[in-house]
Amino acid sequence: MSDAQVEVSEIHWLMDMFQTVDVGLVVLNCDYRIQVWNGFMESHSGLSPRQVRDRYLFDLFPEIDEDWLRRKCDPVLLLKNRAFTIWEQRPYIFKFRNYRPITGSADFMYQNSTIFPLTNTRGEVTNLCLIIYDVTDVAVSRLELESMNHRLHQLSKTDFLTQLHNRGSWENTLVQEYKRIQRHQHVSSLLMIDIDHFKRVNDDYGHAAGDEVIREIAKLVKKNLRETDIAGRYGGEEFAVLLVDTPEAQAMYFAERLRKSVEKTPIRHHEMSIQCSVSIGIAESARSMENHRQWIEQADKALYFSKANGRNRVTLASSMPSEEPETS
Repeated sequence: MSDAQVEVSEIHWLMDMFQTVDVGLVVLNCDYRIQVWNGFMESHSGLSPRQVRDRYLFDLFPEIDEDWLRRKCDPVLLLKNRAFTIWEQRPYIFKFRNYRPITGSADFMYQNSTIFPLTNTRGEVTNLCLIIYDVTDVAVSRLELESMNHRLHQLSKTDFLTQLHNRGSWENTLVQEYKRIQRHQHVSSLLMIDIDHFKRVNDDYGHAAGDEVIREIAKLVKKNLRETDIAGRYGGEEFAVLLVDTPEAQAMYFAERLRKSVEKTPIRHHEMSIQCSVSIGIAESARSMENHRQWIEQADKALYFSKANGRNRVTLASSMPSEEPETS
């Protein structure tokens, strides 16, 4: 085989590889007009090399952010350096649909890219080459892992029965709020809420009904919250609500609205209708409190005063008599 024949064969092989390689290959001139378009790009865009030849890239693909891509490419033209893009920064350059069955949850192909200069025989940069890598499998796996970790983190903070914050998560939030109001002299209020005669509910209707009562009252608590308020299940049939930047007078409005809402809402369990009420204690934050536990203790004392004085009522810690009666 002659040298000329070898060269022709090599060119044929290169062209065959160029068309069948599983990456996108695009060559642009310095005016961002398409000069070369391989089989990968044709397959995913639906446009043949003849259709894109000499077309202005940003006219043909208006979804590409021209300013962003030029900021990536212009230094390549000027400095003869390579540039790279990754899907974490921008999901794709070319908005190709994703057709892989394994990663079917992704609507579009996630892409990494390499951009490098092409020079003529005099060493002058005349063109840019973009290599487009399909990294959808990696991207989807990473995103699913991050989503799962986020869900696990949320589950670790959430009470399963009520979907409120669990005791640990809620108390951590209270600690942070206590530190904030001590630094900035803000005022917030803490509510402790207890379902009245809950043991009687379990005894009369069963523990499944008791769980339903806890769930439904938790829904009423959430329904009355503002976005900045934090509610948690403190334990058993007891809830805690932190009303941020809220003095006790405003907290009393919230508590009374919640108390009346519970009182007027019969809870359905199978064919049974269960009537419930709650007792509530409120404590406003004070500079004299040495730690967040003292805040909880003040709200707890107000709660037990409510329970000892007839239940289905709200008590402010600041309005309690100095000697409170025994809890019945």
